[in-house]
Amino acid sequence: MSEPQETAGGTRRLPVLEKDTGPGTPGEAPVPRLDGEGGRARRFWSARRVPAGVVALLLLAVAGAFLYDVAAVRAGRTALAWRRELARQLAERPLDDIWVLVGAGVAAALGLWLLVLAVTPGLRKLLPMRRTHPDVRAGLHRTAAATVLRDRAMEVSGVQSVRVRTRRSKARVHAVAHFRELDEVRRDLDAVLDDAVRGLGLARPPAVSVRVTRPGRKG
Repeated sequence: MSEPQETAGGTRRLPVLEKDTGPGTPGEAPVPRLDGEGGRARRFWSARRVPAGVVALLLLAVAGAFLYDVAAVRAGRTALAWRRELARQLAERPLDDIWVLVGAGVAAALGLWLLVLAVTPGLRKLLPMRRTHPDVRAGLHRTAAATVLRDRAMEVSGVQSVRVRTRRSKARVHAVAHFRELDEVRRDLDAVLDDAVRGLGLARPPAVSVRVTRPGRKG
């Protein structure tokens, strides 16, 4: 803050601009922002290298074959047999021919598949985590999330084995309890797994579905 300044007419206070440091004491480090404040956690997009490579190779092969044949014809040679046959088939076959319809269906299916790949993120096995900084993104593999939930569930008394299947929006837990009442085990599992899901730090925590059974009889 500025000190008062003496002038001929008396003492006058200079204007002071103070920067708002937000909540907390002055000089304190800023509190990390939670999800929603650091940016929306969107799903990770796949690079689609394999589909893009396959399409590029097919287009290169077809374009190269046509270019070679056209260059050969320009050089005075006859067109290759496959291109003459293709031109004849396209000229003579009607549009309602079964092979024309099959070819059109295959081409439409391939085009639709490529469009779906272009507009969907992919990487379904990678779950986005909460963003505490707008420039940092993190993800957790579904297998790792299932392993954490299984390990936490095994800590519950009475649980013999656990099988966990984790999806983007739901986690299915099947536990086998060899002693204690099933309702008590299920209640403890619900509490433990809810805490475990919150501890994963996911942007969209999956809903947990718990199923508890007795071990099957042997023999």
